[in-house]
Amino acid sequence: MMRIYSLSRWLATVLLLSYLILRLFSEPTWWSELLIYNSVLIAAIIGILFTPLPDDNLGQRVFALALFAWGAGSISSSIDSFFKTELSIISESAYSLFYPLAIFGAVRSLRNQEKSRRLELIDTLVIALSGTTLLSTFFLKPASTEISGSQYQVFLTIIYPVGDLVLMLTVIGIVLLQRLSLRSLLFLLGITIFTVSDFYYLWLSQNDLYIFGSLSDAGWLLGFVLMAHSYWFASDEEEHPRTFNPTIVTLALVLSSIILAISVLRPDYFPRFVLIPAFATIALAFLRMAVAMADARQMSEEQILARTDELTGLANRRRFIAEFEQFQKSPGSLLILDLDGFKPVNDQLGHEVGDQLLAQVAHRLQRVIPRGALLARLGGDEFGALVPGYEGIEVAVALRATMEFPFKVAGHEIKLGISIGEAFSESASDSQNLLRRADEAMYRAKREKVGVARAE
Repeated sequence: MMRIYSLSRWLATVLLLSYLILRLFSEPTWWSELLIYNSVLIAAIIGILFTPLPDDNLGQRVFALALFAWGAGSISSSIDSFFKTELSIISESAYSLFYPLAIFGAVRSLRNQEKSRRLELIDTLVIALSGTTLLSTFFLKPASTEISGSQYQVFLTIIYPVGDLVLMLTVIGIVLLQRLSLRSLLFLLGITIFTVSDFYYLWLSQNDLYIFGSLSDAGWLLGFVLMAHSYWFASDEEEHPRTFNPTIVTLALVLSSIILAISVLRPDYFPRFVLIPAFATIALAFLRMAVAMADARQMSEEQILARTDELTGLANRRRFIAEFEQFQKSPGSLLILDLDGFKPVNDQLGHEVGDQLLAQVAHRLQRVIPRGALLARLGGDEFGALVPGYEGIEVAVALRATMEFPFKVAGHEIKLGISIGEAFSESASDSQNLLRRADEAMYRAKREKVGVARAE
């Protein structure tokens, strides 16, 4: 079965070479253009669907569906040309459907879904749409004045190059956000060849030089075959996604705003199709702002939760250790606190009462901790405090005094004591030594029942 999958990868390439050889030595015929030409596209679709390395099944299938839509347009055009039918509506609709499907499929297929974030996708689309607006303004606007025909024909003539620009710039944006890989390079090369072929076809058509079945039509197929091959290369698992500099997004927003402002002052200066990507760019820029704020808020909440003890609301051991190294660079006292009499309460009244009691203890201790000091729950009924300056003993005495009054929990009046060990550090010192000294002082305070003991 794996052999069949591997053969499907090269089927489109073999058919494309066969078509090119045939066209070099003969004129286009209905069977060469309708059957062989479109069989290359069908083979490319099979190559995409049967790849054994799908990173994103949805992206893979949607991009295959995009190629199927383009193939439906190609088949309809071939039938029209050779059999004089009227299938132009089908072909134009199928070609138009190709672009949204291809953009969605490309984004899903090229992005590393495990590592990418929403902002990266929005940044990519903002850059693509603003680039489309800019290129449409300077290159497609002059061309649009020379296009003859009904509004519908003008629209169809313009929508394809705009779609090509959005698709190619989207892929370029995704590639720029990620480390280069063989998959992304092949896909980008295929999209570029397809876009160049499409622009060349539009130029020939506008100048009445296009002949159906021209050898240049193979450019579209070559682009699709390269994209189909790209699906057979795994994405880089060690990718390091990057976001665009927010300045670029800001410039894109300013550019689109200027174009819309000019269109308000001079309604006929820009063609209407230029305003669509400009509006979309502004909408995405505001969406980016909302997503960035939501992500920042979520990140902040996650950081707080990761460094906070869930039961007491105090700093947890992780934060205590993280700040301990910086704390030792200046004079200060390390306090180790251990509750006296907590275990019997916890065993007799249950863990729920014990948890409520710990929360009340933390609240009392927190009230007397001076500004700039850190109080943390290290685990169980053990707490730690980092007190900068020379007031460590005074703070320890104040912390012990908070235990003088009994606690009222779930109808029970509970009396607890506390043993505190204080170790002072004048300057940067061995962290393990400081912790050991404070811990030994705490056990001495507990053993001698003195409440507070200073390390020697």
